[in-house]
Amino acid sequence: MHKGRFAGLPGVWDRLGFGFLQAAVLALLLALALPARAGDERAVKSRVPPVYPELAKRMKISGEVKLAATVEADGKVKDVKEVSGNHMLAVAAEDAVRKWKFESGAGDDTVVLTVNFALAQ
Repeated sequence: MHKGRFAGLPGVWDRLGFGFLQAAVLALLLALALPARAGDERAVKSRVPPVYPELAKRMKISGEVKLAATVEADGKVKDVKEVSGNHMLAVAAEDAVRKWKFESGAGDDTVVLTVNFALAQ
């Protein structure tokens, strides 16, 4: 008897050193990653540049803001959420991305975007 092992494929998982829980977690992570990749391929038709927040300029804050945007089948942005980056810059980035337009697709997709804020030299 295989204690803690997936009984359907005892040899494969044992040789790889995976327990049932580890294999299930790996399968879940792969399943979650695939839909996001499909959405990442949606091309942007039109971009609206973000308005650099005046306070962030004065404080010399720059950097990247990573966002997750939900894009509808017709290419309109339905929702935008901050993934990482400076919150002061993220609000401006979210406002701009809400005005972007993407290529049409088969359905709603989640697209991960990076918006860069750089101070002029």
